[in-house]
Amino acid sequence: MTLENIMAELATYGDENIKKILLKHGIKEPLFGVRVEHLKIIQKKIKMDYDIARKLFLTGNADAMYLAGLIADDKKMTKDDLNQWVTLAVSNNISEYTVPWVTAGSNHGFELAMEWINNSEEHIAAAGWSTLSGLAALKTDNELDLAIFKNLLNRVENNIHTAKNRERYTMNGFVISVGAYLKDLTKDAQNTATRIGKVTVFMGETSCKVPDAVAYIQKISDKGLIGKKKKVLKC
Repeated sequence: MTLENIMAELATYGDENIKKILLKHGIKEPLFGVRVEHLKIIQKKIKMDYDIARKLFLTGNADAMYLAGLIADDKKMTKDDLNQWVTLAVSNNISEYTVPWVTAGSNHGFELAMEWINNSEEHIAAAGWSTLSGLAALKTDNELDLAIFKNLLNRVENNIHTAKNRERYTMNGFVISVGAYLKDLTKDAQNTATRIGKVTVFMGETSCKVPDAVAYIQKISDKGLIGKKKKVLKC
């Protein structure tokens, strides 16, 4: 499929009601308002394509950018590619899901995540924390430096309440991911979450709430799923 064909098909799936919902959730124009189920119809046709993914992302259309993440060949993504993507990822779903999914699956995930969390741009820092969460969920424990992840818990505890809005949301998600996926750090994450307490994030014109990290980790523990890794992040 060509870029032009894909964009035309995306347009046919556009739904004004979905678009209104997405805009309320921090997704920026331009976009058609395409349901994920319809994006996956196109994904099945393309499967994986590094070049088309890059072209889709550069359109700036939020639906196309999400699709780009679904079809990206993560291992082919260069640091320049990923830094370009994170800079352009001004929509919440792209900065906190699409780019982190691809980055965590790339050969540069940890390195870039550690750079991004120090960035002054809110959406880039948020992408960094989400990438670290993805790494915790995806990688085996022996592929990760658990001492660094433990230190990052301390950093979150000391800074979350003064961080920018979406940073706070993704920092909270990081604590949950460490508690859920890194069994040797579960207790540390639980203690961190308890000391942090309630995390306040402005969620726009939505009814969405910030997950309670203490309760969330406990729920996973009760199900016996602590340390159970994900095979894929993209959905």
